[in-house]
Amino acid sequence: MLTNVMRRRLASDAMEQRVLIVEDEFLIALDVAETVESMGLKVAGFASARKHALSLGAYADIALVDVNLSDGRTGPEIGRELAAEYGLTVIFMTANPEDVKDGVEGSLGVLTKPVMPHVVEQTIDYAIANRLGGMAIVPRDLKIFRNDSQSGYALNA
Repeated sequence: MLTNVMRRRLASDAMEQRVLIVEDEFLIALDVAETVESMGLKVAGFASARKHALSLGAYADIALVDVNLSDGRTGPEIGRELAAEYGLTVIFMTANPEDVKDGVEGSLGVLTKPVMPHVVEQTIDYAIANRLGGMAIVPRDLKIFRNDSQSGYALNA
């Protein structure tokens, strides 16, 4: 009985997660938003640059962040700040995963663009489970960052 109560609570909490989309290509941002909303989740907002992304941080739980944005290669710093200041679970989505190959403190991992909608869905499901202490299979296309106390963050091989 306790297991069923916990499962319902996790499911309820999962549906309340809000996703911030930090992407400077508007059509990609809309495509990701459509996937998020089809999952029954809310989009906390859209940002194409650092200042706007950080102003929306308090309203989100998960952030999908591109590396190269309208104000330059600010994605890694945005991700670090969103995780540190607001406790967001950050996932990078970029055509240049080598730009974050050493990992970014506080972030979960990286997806290589182009990203299919089902991969976005699986990744968000994984991020929610990770946030809420649940269990989920790591999506095949998500490269997880590991925290190595000796050398900092790096991609899991």
